[in-house]
Amino acid sequence: MDTEFWRHKTLEEMNQDEWEALCDGCGRCCLLKIEDEDSGELFYTNVICEYHDNEQCRCTQYPDRSLLVPDCIKVTPGVARSEKWLPDTCAYRLLAEGKPLFDWHPLISGDRNSVDAAGISVRDKVVAEQYVHPDELPEHLAHWLE
Repeated sequence: MDTEFWRHKTLEEMNQDEWEALCDGCGRCCLLKIEDEDSGELFYTNVICEYHDNEQCRCTQYPDRSLLVPDCIKVTPGVARSEKWLPDTCAYRLLAEGKPLFDWHPLISGDRNSVDAAGISVRDKVVAEQYVHPDELPEHLAHWLE
């Protein structure tokens, strides 16, 4: 794999391995979100998908995630360009917006743990969704993301 592919390839030009390498493993996209019906504003909670592995900060059902969780949206170049629910630290979104990756991104730092060290990862900051009633989601706003 080209070690700096993201600097000269468009999202569409990336192969599957390059595309997957863009994910920093923060887990923020797996957080349940609440949308204000009036304003359309989106709020993150500290409640995470039941298939999220806290230790690895990865989906335990990645290949089948869209089948198991119909609301789970596969990130594509089009999604990266249009959807604002992707965290503003997300490599897909950053590159779609023509911005550089952060220094803590593993592709820049060379260290998978740099995401945790930078405080970006959701590891040990979340509650699994099976322990939270949907009506209680507003009580779980993720203020640590602000």
